[in-house]
Amino acid sequence: MNYSIPYGDLYNWSVTDPTSFWHGQAEAIHWQTPFHTVCDFTNPPFARWFVGGKTNLCYNAVDRHLEPRANQPAIFFHSSESGTEQVITYRQLHREVTSFAAVLKKLGINKGDRVVIYLPMIPEAAYAMLACARIGAIHSVVFAGFAASSLANRIVDAQAKLVVTADAATRAGKLVPLKKLVDQALMESETPVEHVLIIHRGIEPDIVLYDDRDLLYGDLVEEVRGVQVEPEWLESNETSYILYTSGTTAKPKGVQRDVGGYAVALTSTVNHIFGGQPGETFFCTADVGWVVGHSYLVYAPLLHGMATVIYEGVPIRPDPGIWWSMAEKYQAKVMTASPTAIRLLRKQDPKYLQQHDVSCLRTLFLMGEPLDVSTSNWIHDALGVPIIDNYWQTETSWPILALPSSTPQSELKPGSAGLPCFGYRATIVDPATGEDLPRGQKGVLACEIPLPPGCLSTIWQNDQLFAKHYFQQIPGRHLYSTFDYAEQDEDGYYYILGRTDDVINVAGHRIGTREIEETINSHTDIAESAAIGAYDEIKGQAIHCFAVVRQAAAKGEEQLKKEILQIILRNLGAIARPAAIHIVKGLPKTRSGKILRRAIQAVAEGKQNLGDLSTLEDYIALEGLRSVVADAKLRELRNLAFAIWMGRVQGGGSYFGHELSDWFTARNKLGIPLDVLL
Repeated sequence: MNYSIPYGDLYNWSVTDPTSFWHGQAEAIHWQTPFHTVCDFTNPPFARWFVGGKTNLCYNAVDRHLEPRANQPAIFFHSSESGTEQVITYRQLHREVTSFAAVLKKLGINKGDRVVIYLPMIPEAAYAMLACARIGAIHSVVFAGFAASSLANRIVDAQAKLVVTADAATRAGKLVPLKKLVDQALMESETPVEHVLIIHRGIEPDIVLYDDRDLLYGDLVEEVRGVQVEPEWLESNETSYILYTSGTTAKPKGVQRDVGGYAVALTSTVNHIFGGQPGETFFCTADVGWVVGHSYLVYAPLLHGMATVIYEGVPIRPDPGIWWSMAEKYQAKVMTASPTAIRLLRKQDPKYLQQHDVSCLRTLFLMGEPLDVSTSNWIHDALGVPIIDNYWQTETSWPILALPSSTPQSELKPGSAGLPCFGYRATIVDPATGEDLPRGQKGVLACEIPLPPGCLSTIWQNDQLFAKHYFQQIPGRHLYSTFDYAEQDEDGYYYILGRTDDVINVAGHRIGTREIEETINSHTDIAESAAIGAYDEIKGQAIHCFAVVRQAAAKGEEQLKKEILQIILRNLGAIARPAAIHIVKGLPKTRSGKILRRAIQAVAEGKQNLGDLSTLEDYIALEGLRSVVADAKLRELRNLAFAIWMGRVQGGGSYFGHELSDWFTARNKLGIPLDVLL
């Protein structure tokens, strides 16, 4: 495959002659049996890629690199939680993965069986994934921190035969009792697994083992040392893994991935988009429980013969320079992170960015959520390397929109997710009519089908939901809906404006949450923000803003609120005037770094039931919001009470339009005693 073709020509080739394009890209991986058809799209919207070809993800990620790079690092493991470091070569990786595969076979796991992996960020997580891929078992990684009920739902839906876990983990120094959570999940589960395989790290020494079900990996792996397990050659369209995502449906959906298409797509993107080369280090900061960790922490770097970094810890411990320390130590050439993490680092003392030499970095890619201009500019100025936004979903497994790492700095546009990646034929459509919209108009981002290789092949055990949910949302057209609003500028660059359900409706005017948040984040003293629409009996919804202040900010809270209000009014107009602006210490987020807006909305509306919080990372942030909102409501009622009292003393029955009965109604609704209010 000729990798010297300019990216623009590469993209044009991919959409004008996809058959020859993907045939060429497929040459980058090993096929035990050649494929006879590049794409079978005779049953839309289901696409089958590289039909008839047989390959194996583990072989392509590990075995085929043994001859040229057996002694090259494959994994750099660094744990700030335990204070341990480890360098694992490709030869050692092959030995560990083969041993793990032998353990799985010993436990009766075979091709097509489902294995749930519930592990922290340790090398065994990658070993388990690759071992499943080696023997043709279907792995389903669940983030090690999900609540027992969420874990149980995934075990049941996948009909798992085995759960792989650890005794415990620590996150920011806090114990996460993984084995106990598994026990609880299995008590709730209607489909009991045959075995639980436990990596005993010694973090929680007194774990309970249930006879016949629970087994220690350390014991079994010694019994199979030296046993060779050959790769299971799978037809390209057989299932490699299931990854659950809630997305726009209430029940988590099992996104089903194939083997051959996924391997081809990742190998192509790590080279053509991310610019990684064999022998270099790729530093992906995502967790293996999320799609970014699947694709660009485990599979893509190893498929391309690179070294990958597995980091157990958070970006601010032992200090906010830990990521840059690792980038320097392991000489990372390509790095990925989330905008949320960068905004967190933006709150810290800037000295931590200046203590380490990160000149090794060619590019920092930020992904997982919209990247605001302020954050993009800040980290670019701090690091001095190109910052490239990119946009994709769990369903696609690799970027829909991006710019290649070779893009000149002058062609990068902060705030834009870039241009369509090769293979994607993106368009912006009117959600009401299905018509394509001209540049400059806001609509739903959609893609023509078939989607390129590596995207979801279906929803696990639910072909009907796959077809209906993703491909029947645009009136009169069979397009893949991303469920995200977007628009293009005059140069064709795409700007993601937020989910179609992340829209605040103020008296009939629809305002995207991202528009408001971008405006607030442009304030130099604000690290990040969240805007939500809370119920309002007059306007339908009212805007409530929550802003996190940078540590270096010296202004008072009331002054900041006034300045934020002026920025909103100046940039968005009076229709975007917030009903409330709150200064908070942190925002409640999922463990993948996304702001949990529905919980914030529930707090703002005074609801006690905040819904499913199984993905919540930090309850302290949520409780902080509760306290701030409650204090604000109390101050508002006190001011109203005083105003009414003053009005009545002067002989009036109301004050600024508030009847006395309004105050009593509000006081009783909030349950605030009269003596507290006055």
